[in-house]
Amino acid sequence: MPIPTEPIGSIPRPRELIDAMQQGLSPEKMKPLYERAVRDTIQRFEATGSPVITDGEQTKPSFVTYPIHGLETLAPGGVTIPFADGHTRQLPRLTAGPFRYRTYAAAYLNEAKQHARVPVKQAVISVSALSLLYPQDGIAGYPQASFVDDLVREGERDIRECLTQGAHNVQIDFTEGRLVVKLDPTKQLLKSFVALNNRVLERFTAAERKRIGVHTCPGGDQDSTHSADVDYGEFLPSLFQLKVGNFYIQLASERDRGRVLRIIQQHMKPDQRVFVGVTDPINPKVETPEQVRDRVLEAAEFIPLAQLGTTDDCGFAPFGDDTSTARETAFEKIRARVAGTKLASQKLKV
Repeated sequence: MPIPTEPIGSIPRPRELIDAMQQGLSPEKMKPLYERAVRDTIQRFEATGSPVITDGEQTKPSFVTYPIHGLETLAPGGVTIPFADGHTRQLPRLTAGPFRYRTYAAAYLNEAKQHARVPVKQAVISVSALSLLYPQDGIAGYPQASFVDDLVREGERDIRECLTQGAHNVQIDFTEGRLVVKLDPTKQLLKSFVALNNRVLERFTAAERKRIGVHTCPGGDQDSTHSADVDYGEFLPSLFQLKVGNFYIQLASERDRGRVLRIIQQHMKPDQRVFVGVTDPINPKVETPEQVRDRVLEAAEFIPLAQLGTTDDCGFAPFGDDTSTARETAFEKIRARVAGTKLASQKLKV
């Protein structure tokens, strides 16, 4: 396909898997359920015609907590993330060092590659999101600077193992980026988050960074968002300071896509590709291929074709217990994205 198209990551889990996760079944009983969900997800993903797929994050507890799931040095009471509909998600807090990931994303990649016949991309969580684990009052004997050093090293390993083990590319989930503008309108926190992520990215060569991207959206959980009210104009200029080759930007659900595209056009760099969101996972109505085509044509008025790609606005179920979107609806939207991107490519004679 001349205009590349990729998913973001998560697909709603089968009901039997969600129920089993909530019941806290033993790893031995969970294993066949996970394996069945991954195989089914990959088969359905490939049936959409998507040239790049994921494992749907079927075995991740959530897109943000997978590295620390089961870590013994955690306690409740961390940062709380409020969503527009009133529900919240709360991170744990770190209680001791040194900080180490318990699970690296390459484990998910390796399992997916055993079943996939097309390239597989792998999503990882940003180190800036995990930096929120460190409590404001500190940890005795483990200063924040030491934590950040450990975090940067672990973040590099998470990405590097995926690249080494054959990921089509690696996508850093930076969904907290727009949120921190809301939490700190001075944008100093955003500036520090960009700098922290760049500490990781600077450990990779220019060639490696072409296979690394970053995803941004205003959150997408239980059909609600945490920062859609934040002006993209306050965030996107900083986003493009990240030293990656690909940007996956939520756009389909924006009220004024033209304005956002003008901001992207102004701040994107010549060596960066922008994958614009053309389907909205929060909206239960499935887009038609023609609607997707028109959104791609709109984006092509602002973004050079050689730098344009398409994606979904967000993952369809970033948290393991999210049942707000039907599993089949997710795949129908992906089919529309693939077909609509192809129609746009034909129209543009790419």
